[in-house]
Amino acid sequence: MNELLTIKEASEWATKYVGKDVTPSNISYLIQYGRVKRIGENGATQVSQKDLLDYYKSYHGSRENYFKEQFGEDLNWALSFEQYKEVETTKHIHRLHPYKGKFIPQLVEYFLDSHTDRFKREAYFAKDDIVLDPFSGSGTTMVQACELGIHAVGIDVSAFNSLIANCKIIKYDISDIRKEIERITKSLENFIKNSNTIEFEGKLLVELNKFNNKYFPVPDYKYQLRRGEINEKQYGVEKEKEFLSVFQNLVNRYNIKLRQDKDITFLDKWYSAHIRNEIDFVFEAIKHTKNIDTKKIISIILSRTIRSCRATTHADLATLLEPVTATYYCSKHGKMCKPLFSILKWWKTYSKDTVNRLLLFDKLRTNTFQLCLTGDSRNIDIFEQIKRRNPEFGILFERQKIKGIFSSPPYVGLIDYHEQHAYAYDLFGYERKDELEIGPLYKGHKKDAQISYIQGISDVLNNCKRFFTDDYDVFLVANDKYNMYPTIAENAGMKIVNQFCRPVLNRSEKDKTAYSETIFHLKNK
Repeated sequence: MNELLTIKEASEWATKYVGKDVTPSNISYLIQYGRVKRIGENGATQVSQKDLLDYYKSYHGSRENYFKEQFGEDLNWALSFEQYKEVETTKHIHRLHPYKGKFIPQLVEYFLDSHTDRFKREAYFAKDDIVLDPFSGSGTTMVQACELGIHAVGIDVSAFNSLIANCKIIKYDISDIRKEIERITKSLENFIKNSNTIEFEGKLLVELNKFNNKYFPVPDYKYQLRRGEINEKQYGVEKEKEFLSVFQNLVNRYNIKLRQDKDITFLDKWYSAHIRNEIDFVFEAIKHTKNIDTKKIISIILSRTIRSCRATTHADLATLLEPVTATYYCSKHGKMCKPLFSILKWWKTYSKDTVNRLLLFDKLRTNTFQLCLTGDSRNIDIFEQIKRRNPEFGILFERQKIKGIFSSPPYVGLIDYHEQHAYAYDLFGYERKDELEIGPLYKGHKKDAQISYIQGISDVLNNCKRFFTDDYDVFLVANDKYNMYPTIAENAGMKIVNQFCRPVLNRSEKDKTAYSETIFHLKNK
């Protein structure tokens, strides 16, 4: 156990130990972020096999045992999908735009495809069926249906969510997208070419690198943190104050405007003056795009870009606290970091990434119908809306009807779905429908909120089942800690015929406690 391994040897050992591919890059990541200690220098870096064992032992059965102790032996560990890397759970267009609260595509595939196993005893959907997601979100169900040769309808009360979902399944003219990206990028580069922010940011990065190399050496600093040898909070505050004077001198020297003159809207409050100017410039440039589909996907690129450019710390991107306009100690990266002063880098990165993802999905998509409708699933006339938006799909829909649902309804009192994309609503001018959300965070999760939630989900099912086939299958993913779904099923004239309990691993939230959710299978009474 005290044997020293090269990075290549470590990757081979770890691959055998955890039963899935662990690359040399994965081992280098563990070293860089202090999970295991680096021994030797760059030319002959080694790690201790004991360090690796300590890190990986939670992945070799003990984690499964721990979860089953918490949630029972009926926990379906296969539905943890722990064998997949993040690049696989965010494959192709699923990472077209960030979205809090979405499920991973492998979970949708499990229930939509034709395989069976000891938990899933039959196939519920077949090619050319129609599946519905009445809480479409970012469109995961629609995308996976398209891969599997299944038609799909999504519904979402949020206009921006519908835009994301529909942008994922549009068939694009990639050459036109590339042409428009190039045009806008060149215009943006010219717009900021003579800006003092470029030289300012370059000087700031030089100073930050010197400071971080001295006080936060990689990987030693993070390794010491993990062993409790440094009080991170105290040390971080101390160094943050020490660097602040360097930052302020550069701000004064280059006349950098850190805040806008007003903070009325989200775009006013959460972006520096320089960033806001660039956002407005690109937004105006997009308006000159003639192809409507190209305009939509480039708008998504801009939205994704500005989400990454908010004036906040890297650790608080999902839970904004207060605008950050100065350098700060970053607990996520274990060093001093800075706010952004230009969108150019992220605009270029996401433009390239988006085109690549669209090309990947083009190779997998099938010739089927997918469409996300904007509306309230409690009362929308699905057939009329589809017939109006896509008459050909309307004919198919009328003939076949919907075979069932696969959806993850909102959890009571957890997320404000409009607020998570407040920047996009400000920029694009979409009307917000917060009052129509079911179970939003701002209403909490006490008894009144639970009663309202039960009524809301029940109304959705009662409205949607008007468009179902007789032998329908409804799958709803929920963490039902308030035991609301038996009442919901009863209210909708349905019965719960099965429950699939799954562990939820690699949650993005800071709470790392064991967590599970249930996939409720409902059928007609």
